[in-house]
Amino acid sequence: MKKYLLSMYAPEGGTPDPDTLAKIMTEVHAIRQQLQDAGLWVFAGGLHEARTATVVRFDRGKALMTDGPYAETKEHIGGITVIRAPDLDAALEWARKYAKVTTLPIEVRPFRDQDGQ
Repeated sequence: MKKYLLSMYAPEGGTPDPDTLAKIMTEVHAIRQQLQDAGLWVFAGGLHEARTATVVRFDRGKALMTDGPYAETKEHIGGITVIRAPDLDAALEWARKYAKVTTLPIEVRPFRDQDGQ
């Protein structure tokens, strides 16, 4: 089975009120449990706000570090889940479940195989 990255895009600044967030997280944990029960879950984690990021680039022989996200945008990756799925359609179905309960955009990207495919 191929691995897929499900990236959850969160708006910059602020989270839902505590009651709403608790309901969302209960549903997110239920989806994670479904993935685990099916043997498809690999890894998941939430990220701190984009302002905590540091970007490292190499330029003219020196490593340059910049505070904050590299791209100026109103949405940033707020969390990720890595799953195993037989194909893209199956991965997209899991993304639909996450998008429904979080109301956030979910980007789905396959990992490259070791042979680069």
